[in-house]
Amino acid sequence: MTEPKHQDTTNNSLVKFLSSPIARALFALILVIIIGLIRNADGSFFKFETHRDMLRHISRYGILACGMTIVIITAGIDLSVGSLLGITAVIFSLTTLHLGWGAFLAIPLTLLAGVGCGLMSGTLIGKFKLQPFIATLAMMVFARGVAKYITGGEKITRAIQKGNEFVYVDLPGIFAFLNSRVLNDSVAVVTIIFLICLLISWLLLDKLRWGRYLYAIGGNEEAARLSGVPVRAMKLLAYGISGFFCAVAGMCQAASEQQGDPEAGQTYELTAIAIVVIGGTNLMGGRGSIWLTLIGALTIGYLEKILSINAVSEAGRLMLTGAIIVGAVLFQGTKKR
Repeated sequence: MTEPKHQDTTNNSLVKFLSSPIARALFALILVIIIGLIRNADGSFFKFETHRDMLRHISRYGILACGMTIVIITAGIDLSVGSLLGITAVIFSLTTLHLGWGAFLAIPLTLLAGVGCGLMSGTLIGKFKLQPFIATLAMMVFARGVAKYITGGEKITRAIQKGNEFVYVDLPGIFAFLNSRVLNDSVAVVTIIFLICLLISWLLLDKLRWGRYLYAIGGNEEAARLSGVPVRAMKLLAYGISGFFCAVAGMCQAASEQQGDPEAGQTYELTAIAIVVIGGTNLMGGRGSIWLTLIGALTIGYLEKILSINAVSEAGRLMLTGAIIVGAVLFQGTKKR
């Protein structure tokens, strides 16, 4: 009599797992990898460098997605992450290249700028009750405008004008470090930074009381407030951390391009949201995981790399990515019902 019960329990557990967000996220990733195995571009997909470069490319978007995940769990959205990446890349380049500051001064200032912008968005949302879409849309436009104002619309490069001449300064060591590879040239530093950001997010969401507060706010904000959750403070925390990750990604972007471009990060917010959605974190808030975001980042990263090595046009890549986002959201809704 015990064997059927055990079998039913096993079947129920299997069905529960297959209907879970992580199973759906893994299914999407495996499907993309299978496509890569089939459409391998004459063996390019099987080369180690392909996977290493994919991780390096997707890491900056993944860092932004870490903050986006935390914000979405609170039932919010952050449309400003691309612009915050741009302004922090400008600040980091300006202080290191043109002002000659060392990393120990430039990095804290850049992080402070990112956190400050995030806290401004969190204040508008938590204190003044603006919709996250409106508040972060305003920050997106404002931060981009500040970046262009600081630079005069020009890129911050190694070339510094002195009189009628241009003097080229040496590339700071921090730029070379952030753009380097370690472990026998097999892992990019930016990929390691992405993994550290994932670890920080996991500790916040899974190991600290603040994480439970963030999930509670996303599940039912009024119930969380009545239960004693400091809703306003937690929203400040969520958007402040998102700004922090934007600054980290901005420094990586500046090092990669060896300049501070006020236009950098345009549409990056769309990729960050796509990573979170394809990973399976619920856009309505209250449910999700940073490890789902990692799976989403790998899925987007491999998808873009496969399309790239197969010489698919940028227009085709964008259309396919958009279709996949819609499919992922519809798939979540179907399983929920």
